Amino acid sequence: MYTASENRYETMPYFRCGRSGLKLPAVSLGFWHNFGDTGSFKNMEQICFTAFDHGITHFDLANNYGPEPGSAELNLGRILRENFRPYRDELTITTKAGYLMWDGPYGEWGSRKHMLASLDQSLKRLGLEYVDIFYHHRMDPDTPLEETMLALEQAVRSGKAVYAGLSNYDGEHLAQAAAILKELHVPFVINQNRYSIFDRTIEHNGLKEMSKKLGKGIIAFSPLAQGLLTDRYLHGIPADSRIRTDTRFLKETALTADRMRQIRELNDLAAERGQSLAQMALAWILRDSVVTSVLTGASKPEQVLNNLQALNNIVFTDEELQKIDRICGL
Repeated sequence: MYTASENRYETMPYFRCGRSGLKLPAVSLGFWHNFGDTGSFKNMEQICFTAFDHGITHFDLANNYGPEPGSAELNLGRILRENFRPYRDELTITTKAGYLMWDGPYGEWGSRKHMLASLDQSLKRLGLEYVDIFYHHRMDPDTPLEETMLALEQAVRSGKAVYAGLSNYDGEHLAQAAAILKELHVPFVINQNRYSIFDRTIEHNGLKEMSKKLGKGIIAFSPLAQGLLTDRYLHGIPADSRIRTDTRFLKETALTADRMRQIRELNDLAAERGQSLAQMALAWILRDSVVTSVLTGASKPEQVLNNLQALNNIVFTDEELQKIDRICGL
């Protein structure tokens, strides 16, 4: 049985989700990759132990994380059952529904049918009575927004979720959803969106500004742009890299000459700051108070520790921020 470090809260800063009472660690652990059937269970355990021992109290999942879909929740469920039972009240565990999970007309999107069935399935896989945040995973162009928000309301009212969250929304639909949830008195606290030095979408679609205006938190996923914002590809494509082993999300065509130039110049700037490129990229996400937490993945415990070093310097000068923008052609 795992025993957590007594010093686990000494160095991790915790930031409030907007104006809510919920705090998250500056760095959270995502289960999108590396926790499915293709991974080593012992390695998954060690990643979770290392994370929690250093104050990472937030584990983020979705119904379809794997591969196979659902396997990440099953694996975390086993880890929780065998090791983290005494620490449940110290953990924030989140899941989502909205992407394709099962066959037929109810296996995806935002219908009440899909949302509530998916939550029940997730809780069964996780072996939990409730999750701390239940997200709608993506905007649904066909289902009325009120229906999806009423499903989140029922999830919270039933005690199967403590808070509601939204993922992959833009600013306009965030405002509409927040208004509905406010009228329903549902504690909606956070948005989960892709955000990185290379992907500024939330700065252009109104999500970041609207989150600030409404007092909602943001947790940023893919902060390293699927590994591009690391030194991983500076000297070629390693045989064990994601491009070689899993081409679902990152392909060799992403490594254009211009992108490689940007990576090299950003890497040089990071070195001037005394950071690796990955650490600087994570710090950049946390540079202002709008973002609550940065969501990181890890394929081994050492990566968790490396990511945490980003917290040693999350302050940027105006000159550094302008240089990053220039490098990215902004």
